[in-house]
Amino acid sequence: MLEATSCESGGDFVQKVADEMDRRILKELAGDARLANNELAERVGLSASACLRRLRRLEEAEIIQGYTALIDPAVNGWTMTALASIRLSRQHEDEIQMFENAVREWDEVLECHLVTGSRDYVLKVMSSGLDDYERFIKEKIARLKCVDTIETSFVMNTIKARRI
Repeated sequence: MLEATSCESGGDFVQKVADEMDRRILKELAGDARLANNELAERVGLSASACLRRLRRLEEAEIIQGYTALIDPAVNGWTMTALASIRLSRQHEDEIQMFENAVREWDEVLECHLVTGSRDYVLKVMSSGLDDYERFIKEKIARLKCVDTIETSFVMNTIKARRI
């Protein structure tokens, strides 16, 4: 169970997730972010104005960080998902920044995670196939002097994918 978290902001007391009603609103929006406020209010058992006030507070507290459409990757020609584990040659700030700045620019990389263990980063990479992925590795990742090793696993099937 989530506990209420508070922050001081300019002397204003703001509760991030105040109660079960906030959690119900978040659960409904996670299922369908396009819900009209009236429909959302009805589903969670609030008046439209009370629901909108809670919604705005959740947005201002950055609990709700945005609204987005989930697009089929095939629209971009991406039919293959790879998980690339990357180890940098050294853990120096300049190399870390070089790698992270490069990754932010690559459209093929949907996610980049700094991880513990024998690797430094795990990337979720989309491509149109093996040739396209090979091009991505050769023309982008391998050209970075800070990269020591790249180990790739290809996703055969996604059993569960959940966005929150």
